[in-house]
Amino acid sequence: MLTRREILIGAGVAGAAAIVGPLPSAFATAPQPKTAVNFDVPKDTVDCHTHIFGDKTKFPMSPTRVYTPDSASVGEMRAVHRALHTDRVVIVQPSVYGADDSCTLDAMRQLGPIVRGIAVIDEKVTTADLDDLHRRGVRGIRLNLETSGQTDPAAGKQRLKAAIEQIKTRKGWHIQIYTRPTVIAGIADEVAASPVPVTFDHFGGAQAELGTDQPGFGALVNLVKTGKAYVKVSGPYRSSKLAPDYPDIVPFAKALIEANPQRILWASDWPHPQQLTDRPLSRISPPFDVDDGLLFNHFAQWVPDAARRKTILVDNPATLYGF
Repeated sequence: MLTRREILIGAGVAGAAAIVGPLPSAFATAPQPKTAVNFDVPKDTVDCHTHIFGDKTKFPMSPTRVYTPDSASVGEMRAVHRALHTDRVVIVQPSVYGADDSCTLDAMRQLGPIVRGIAVIDEKVTTADLDDLHRRGVRGIRLNLETSGQTDPAAGKQRLKAAIEQIKTRKGWHIQIYTRPTVIAGIADEVAASPVPVTFDHFGGAQAELGTDQPGFGALVNLVKTGKAYVKVSGPYRSSKLAPDYPDIVPFAKALIEANPQRILWASDWPHPQQLTDRPLSRISPPFDVDDGLLFNHFAQWVPDAARRKTILVDNPATLYGF
């Protein structure tokens, strides 16, 4: 059942004036688009990477988390997607909940057939657990190496091998990895040989200031080019310091898209959680200050051809997530 807060957001406040401005702080804390979308968004467009941070009394966060985000509700996310004119969404289990997928699954229940999920599992997961996740709309598992500080390619290789063993017989499932280019280079052979698809988050963790010749980025481009991996052109603020337009991310976007548009996914990364570790867990880490409308318009500039945009926004995620 929707909360009163979500009803107010979803039915009234968020619906006004095509939502080109932020919601009033009295009703929302999560970021909302400020800029109107200026291109034709194709029907059934999928936002391939979002998070929900629920009521802390109902969905307690892991005591081993490295940051504490502010809340971000289903109602607020619906408002974002109305403003962006997108129809489908993928909710990704965030690190702050560990392997307890309850909050993500509850959000998926509220959204119904327009949603798919990416779960986090541990060594205790059973076949029955995975069957249940599939029935609820989960289509993959996430390895969040970056947030947990795992930068050793050898350790990443072991994590990937273990994940493959857990889901290798699961039809329609894939492995999503958040890491950096040097780790991608170290696990490239395992990714290429994987019996299940592999997707890399947020430009593969490339850092714009290091240029497209930085160690490991070429390995990511090659995996995309050969069809061995997907990559999300998302979260440019995680790669670039040049807000709000992030012009230095453009060469990375174009390199990946030109390598193989059939292996590119777009995502908002809403509500843009920022991992601040210089504060106690009792303090909220505010999200990045992001204008989703502006960033979506930048995507259209990276991909000026409408047919290719449809490939990335609709066709690729329909295939990968089983919409």
